[in-house]
Amino acid sequence: MNPFGIDFGGTGIKGAPIDLEAGEFAADRVRFKTPATSTPKAIAEVFNELLEHFPECTGAVGVTVPGVVHHGVVRSAANIDKAWIGTDADKFLSDATGREVHVVNDADAAGLAEMRYGAARGHAGLVIMTTLGTGIGTALLYDGVLVPNSELGHLEIDGHDAESKAANRAREKDDLSWKEWAKRLHKYYRTLERLLSPDLFLVGGGVSKYADEFLPHLTLDTEIIPAALLNNAGAVGAALYASQGGSHAAER
Repeated sequence: MNPFGIDFGGTGIKGAPIDLEAGEFAADRVRFKTPATSTPKAIAEVFNELLEHFPECTGAVGVTVPGVVHHGVVRSAANIDKAWIGTDADKFLSDATGREVHVVNDADAAGLAEMRYGAARGHAGLVIMTTLGTGIGTALLYDGVLVPNSELGHLEIDGHDAESKAANRAREKDDLSWKEWAKRLHKYYRTLERLLSPDLFLVGGGVSKYADEFLPHLTLDTEIIPAALLNNAGAVGAALYASQGGSHAAER
């Protein structure tokens, strides 16, 4: 029985049954625009509509959330309605859909997927995944086990929140060349190296498709490579998380 993966973001909600053997969609995904009022009740209605497209898929449902998730409870909400903060999303969404639902931070979901199926597969030690987009999401995985809600995009570097200078949105806002942006990324990753001594950096987010434009400009002691699953990673990782009953192990 395939689990179902939903990637819930500030602008879009995408979902499909997930083939956990292959780590890919088992059917074409369906996408809805995130409602302007993205309260838990409004989002649950969209989830139900989404699930109705796949009546044959009755497995557990995994959902990414753009915020800190602690034992199923949402603790922050940067790009979604603040009503999510303090909501036991596992219970609320399970009750609203009549399905077993487990929510997980979006970057953490992507990290789980990359460790199980993607570019981090087979890597022991500490893997730090970074998603470079509107902000910087991070996932810490040690020997295949996720350390959740790391939020290392909010490290203070030179008096600034790191993502305010090094996220892809900052590159676009400041009209930086790839090489100019790489200087900011270099400082960010060097800071992570100094603090955590990782074994591998993994770079995800939509901009990772242009990794050849900026990664060669970084001179780090740690290997740094682009993610493999691109925009599918969140839904795949969420489904994996749900299939394990909300476990943080990627089971390398």
